[in-house]
Amino acid sequence: MASLRIGAGTIPRSSIITAGALDAALVLLFAVIGRLSHGETLAGLGVTYWPFLGGLVVGWLLLRAWRHPRTIAPTGLGIWIATVAGGLLLRLASGQGVQLSFAIVTTIVLGVFLLGWRAIAALVQHFRSRRTAQA
Repeated sequence: MASLRIGAGTIPRSSIITAGALDAALVLLFAVIGRLSHGETLAGLGVTYWPFLGGLVVGWLLLRAWRHPRTIAPTGLGIWIATVAGGLLLRLASGQGVQLSFAIVTTIVLGVFLLGWRAIAALVQHFRSRRTAQA
């Protein structure tokens, strides 16, 4: 299995791909939920999705998230901020508009999604390490 060597550690390429795909899928889920909650069809899903996907990609690149894709801080927090800020700015730049309530809901939901899976992964890793140490 291919891996990426970072400093003293090695991160399997599959872990990096999984983390990026999970982030993108959760941002997509956010867009789907948003459209459906407003009675809109999924036909225009791309219009809702692309600004936040753009923010996510920028966050991954700026933070070089592939180095520590599952950490909550600084990777998860930075990706969350970049996704929200970038997505809202790209929506404004494309004329889609941003209401304050939308910005608040976006911040909360993407925070739960992008930080939540990382928190779950950290807990799983903690309990696995603990079980291994006891064995």
